[in-house]
Amino acid sequence: MASNDAQVIHALYHSMYRFMIARDVERLGALLDDSFVLVHMTGRRQGKAEFLRCVADGTLAYFDEVEESCPVHVDGDKATLVGRSLVEASPFGASRSTWRLEQGISLERRDGRWIMTRSVASMN
Repeated sequence: MASNDAQVIHALYHSMYRFMIARDVERLGALLDDSFVLVHMTGRRQGKAEFLRCVADGTLAYFDEVEESCPVHVDGDKATLVGRSLVEASPFGASRSTWRLEQGISLERRDGRWIMTRSVASMN
């Protein structure tokens, strides 16, 4: 089953970016636990509600994502992935650029579905 779990989690990674690009915060929010925290490469921490607000209002504007790698590790009902992608974005008023981003994402299986609990972003 771990192989199927890894495929599901990998698909969630792509869904996350697809929803961020579309500013579909309802579907993006459904991927995130209520306790979700995003740690930006600057060290700034955002909880789920603030992160979703910033995506919705364009403070965090995403335009495209191309995956470079995304290894997934599943251990029972917990999992991690390290997604490395080229991401075209304009975060916090920065000019629109392509960033080599790495997101270390923690997930938990709850009621049979995987949900993201934490993401730590950095440059790769």
